[in-house]
Amino acid sequence: MAKHGECGPGYKTPLDAMKGPREEIVYLPCIYRNTPVKKPDYLATVDVDPKSPTYCKVIHRLPMPNINDELHHSGWNNCSSCHGDPTKKRDRLILPSLISSRIYVIDVGTDPRAPRIHKTIEPHDVFWKCNLANPHTSHCLASGEIMISTMGDPSGNGKGGFILLDGETFQVKGTWEKEGEAAPFGYDYWYQPRHNVMISTEWGTPKVLADGFNPKDVQAGHYGHHLHVWDWTKHTRIQSIDLGEGTIPLEIRFLHDPDASEGFVGCALSGSVFRFHKTPEGKWAAEKVIQVPSKKVKGWALPEMPSLITDILISLDDHYLYFSNWLHGDIRQYDISDSKHPKLVAGRCLWEAACEGGPVVVVGEEDSQPQPLIIKGTRIQGAAQMIQLSLDGKRLYASTSLYSGWDKQFYPDLIKHGSVIVQIDVNTEKGGLTINENFLVDFGKEPEGPALAHEIRYPGGDNSSDIWI
Repeated sequence: MAKHGECGPGYKTPLDAMKGPREEIVYLPCIYRNTPVKKPDYLATVDVDPKSPTYCKVIHRLPMPNINDELHHSGWNNCSSCHGDPTKKRDRLILPSLISSRIYVIDVGTDPRAPRIHKTIEPHDVFWKCNLANPHTSHCLASGEIMISTMGDPSGNGKGGFILLDGETFQVKGTWEKEGEAAPFGYDYWYQPRHNVMISTEWGTPKVLADGFNPKDVQAGHYGHHLHVWDWTKHTRIQSIDLGEGTIPLEIRFLHDPDASEGFVGCALSGSVFRFHKTPEGKWAAEKVIQVPSKKVKGWALPEMPSLITDILISLDDHYLYFSNWLHGDIRQYDISDSKHPKLVAGRCLWEAACEGGPVVVVGEEDSQPQPLIIKGTRIQGAAQMIQLSLDGKRLYASTSLYSGWDKQFYPDLIKHGSVIVQIDVNTEKGGLTINENFLVDFGKEPEGPALAHEIRYPGGDNSSDIWI
């Protein structure tokens, strides 16, 4: 096994990555948009080393120079796709802003425990050079370039295109897709060069979802329900797969094995997971393999509450699939050894909108409302949302903020009290999820006021940022 950093960034194979070192610090964006705190969002560095005196503490905060950016997801300048190139280093974190359309390039190489801003790409660069806006998912490419998916155009309409950055200068080069090929909506994506394919997903119209969710907007066609299949070499959209109205497919994950021609996508509003795969004829298809039933409720916006699957992960050995039900409040673990028939092996009910003492009551279960989750004396607001798995698959981290506009609507106490990170111990032999009662990072106690912590990244790469080619 090549040692970490011996050849290039990341690891030669996903199984090599599983033997990598335990995570000691993590990075995650913290958001103040839509909260009473009128301060810039910031990047938090958190100590997750149990041997450290600052365990479970925020050890550094890097504020952005602007307010209302809505930092969201992040990626790297280089990852395991560049492992064979010893000249490459994973030393810059790419941090797009979902609302302002700024892109921050963060230096995490000079001092990993105290990142600093290396470069700011202003919105007008993205607008003028790409006619795109609302950047979301960032992945590095083996070419040395960086690609960022988008959700909209500069006017706030839906537009699923891809921004290309130079991997050395971080200048905006233009769009990855050929002119006229952008999808109606955009969100996440994953590429698999051995099959000459990339597949992207859809959230919705940025100006419609900016400050909240209205079910009527789904009926009006402002939310997506397709997977878009792209020719990786030609940069053209060759197929769109309709998953059904109201699905809203968000996070997409190919299996980590670069030879694999299949993966899974979590669909938020429909509470379902689809398996997508290459057919014998060379086309791509998708079928639903998991369905989480909605709950009949009283005291909520609708008579039925969907689970709202918002994040999905696959372990590096392609054995287990994990996802979070943000409204129902549980995290689930499935054995996907038989990918056509995922088997639920563990479901951990953490906390949810309909917990005891809250305004929402599950019809028919009035006497069995779950107790609020309390860890280290702190009542947890919101529910498990973004998840990240340790390289060895034994620890699952979960943060609680989805997106400030939706946090404010669905979990108003999350805005008041801030979000958290919890840790769940994973049984990788038989399956099983157990909350670590000694781990809690509480962003309700931040110096500038309660913050909304989002996606979790490890400095050495992780399950959702590294792609093998």
